[in-house]
Order: sequence, then C-alpha cells, then structure tokens
Amino acid sequence: MKRHFEERIQELVTDSSDGADLLSMSMRAATLGAGKRMRPLLLMVIARDLGCASPALVDVACAVELVHASSLVLDDMPCMDDARLRRGAPAIHVTFGQDVAILASISLLSRAFHILARAEDLAPQVRTSLVTALAAAVGTQGLAKGQFQDLHGGVARSVDDIALTNELKTGALLGATVDMAAIICQADAGVAQSLRAFAFAAGQAFQIRDDLKDLPGNDSAVTGKDVGLDAGKATLLTTLGVDEAQRRLQLHLQEAERHLDDAVGAQQGTRRLLGSFFAGSKPLPGPAREPRMAAHATGAAALGY
Repeated sequence: MKRHFEERIQELVTDSSDGADLLSMSMRAATLGAGKRMRPLLLMVIARDLGCASPALVDVACAVELVHASSLVLDDMPCMDDARLRRGAPAIHVTFGQDVAILASISLLSRAFHILARAEDLAPQVRTSLVTALAAAVGTQGLAKGQFQDLHGGVARSVDDIALTNELKTGALLGATVDMAAIICQADAGVAQSLRAFAFAAGQAFQIRDDLKDLPGNDSAVTGKDVGLDAGKATLLTTLGVDEAQRRLQLHLQEAERHLDDAVGAQQGTRRLLGSFFAGSKPLPGPAREPRMAAHATGAAALGY
C-alpha cells in the first residue's frame, strides 16, 4: 500500500513542463521526503476497513498529502515557526529561499485540488464533495486559523483554547481525511460521524505527542525536525505539566479506539496503522487499559504501512 502511494505521488509531483527548475525541485523536496504519510495511509486503510477498493483512493490520498506538505512549508518559514530542519533535511526555505518556498506551497495546494477535480472512477458529485471537504480543512475553519492561533495566542490561554487550536492545526486535516474516506465509500451518516469523532480524538493525541517530542533535550537528529520551537507558546505541556499531558494523550487514544469500534467494528487495518504511530507511548497507570492500537504496532510494518 505505501509503495503504491509513494510511486503515485512521485508521478504527480514530477508532472511538470520543466522538472529541473527550482520550483519543481522544491515541490518534490517538500513532498518526497521521509514523512510518516499518516494522513494518506489513514484514508486508504479506513476505506479498506469499510470494504471499499476504489482505484481513485490513491490519488485522493496523494491530494491530502500535498495539502499537508504545503502547510509544513509555510509552518517552517522564519515568519512562522522559524524552523530550519524538517524530516531530517533542511527546511524548504533554507534550501531554496523564502520566495521559492512560498510559491512551492501555493503550487502544492493548487496541485492537490487539481488532482481531486480530475480524479477518475468517481462521480462528479463525489469529486465535488471531496473538494469541499478538503477546502474546508485549509482555511479559517482549519489549518490557517489553527496556525494563526498558535502564533498569536500567547502564553495565557486556557486548556479549552489550546485544545481548539490543536483541533484546527491537526484535527481539521485528519477530519477531512476520514470524511473523504467516508465520501468515497458512501458510508452512512452514523459511520461518518463516528469516523469524525475518531479523527478529533486522534488529532488531539497526535498534537500532544508532537509537543512531547518538542521538549528541550530531545535530539533533532532523532525527531527529524527542530526541537524547542514551542518556547513562549501555550501548550498542554506548559499549562498542565508532562504527567497530565501524558494522561490526556492516553485518554484521547482510548476515545479514538471507542469511536473506531463504532465505525469499522472488528476490522484491524486502521488500528494497526495508528498503533505504529503511537508505539512507545506511555500507558496509563492503574485500572485504565492501554489502548489496543498500541498493541498492534508491531504488525503494521508487516502490512506495508
């Protein structure tokens, strides 16, 4: 599955009249790095758990990843998070310059919607619904608003305010990802609602996990990106402390699992994938159980995730 995705996304970002120009090179560098591919793989695995095998799935998954890559290029800019390392390599603006990085981000975003608009094996109304879902995740209802709040929220925000920012920064695109899987699979409203609740809980867990990785003392050579960039920002770690943040991470994982049960029943693909991303997360003490997703981590690699 992942190999098919990697081959296809390389084709889609190489489709250029001049593949040697700096803009094309920067788009490929932003997209073809050593990313986790969480969102596109999640879309394809959820669809498989729902019994759908549309040939269009891989292209729709690529569109989601291009939007994610576009957002990372902007997040790393000096006027944003001012990061110089991403996925173990210099950030795009460091290698190609800030002007090229901005244009690369715009180009990746437009390429994503171009892919959705021309996706084969999908009815026109399905393509329209996919474009609508992804567009809603990008602007003031999603990524852009979340990044704005993260940059300008200051250090005196409430836990609810921080959770809302996390929902917009991480949960919005995850929500669009599962929405798009449900749209392609023509899932009923109950399944779609459960998947959206799953994405919200998983998004909160992912943001806490990333905040933990950003703690001073972590090695950027291991994390693949700059650490310590959250200094001066309000996060759950700075507001509640590491132990409480860890506890909430595990609670979010348990909530995600519960909603996943409602959506896909006993199917295991999504659990294996999520388990691979949260492998090593500290389990809850006492009577609370460790999420089954973590127990599936070792099986994910065997399935090609």
